[in-house]
Amino acid sequence: MSTLDIITLCANIALTLSFIIALIFGVAQVKAAERDRRERFTLDTLRRFHTREFAELIYYVSSTDMPSTTAEWRKRPEEDRITFIQFTQEMESLGILVAQQFVNMDLIDITLGSFVVTSWEKFKALVVDLRVEVSDPFLCEYFQWLAEHVDQRMKLYPRKPYHETAK
Repeated sequence: MSTLDIITLCANIALTLSFIIALIFGVAQVKAAERDRRERFTLDTLRRFHTREFAELIYYVSSTDMPSTTAEWRKRPEEDRITFIQFTQEMESLGILVAQQFVNMDLIDITLGSFVVTSWEKFKALVVDLRVEVSDPFLCEYFQWLAEHVDQRMKLYPRKPYHETAK
């Protein structure tokens, strides 16, 4: 083996090692960026849950009887209809974030849990009617998916309150 062959072999080995190291570094960077993005979405979601506006939405859902038809809903005061729309948009956005895996389902389970399910049940008849009335079969689809997913998860994997399990 000549000196040139040895130099060529060393250069090829160095290039291969450089490529492998760059690949490993790149994968690590992508994973870190993904983790950072998920943490950012998680913190933003938590902040949205802890606003006076969201508290008002929870109060509205908890204290208001929902009509079951579009015609009944349209007779409601404008403020009620706007609040209904705002709440369903919040839940739809949350469902999208969970479905696209930007927000972890554990966060929803810990923060809202059964409230997602009970609010969907309260809104379901009206939303189904609205889907027909406005010819939009996709209306609140991620809200519905999220509620059904949370409900199924709570039944399959019930959890104890943290204060009962933390030591």
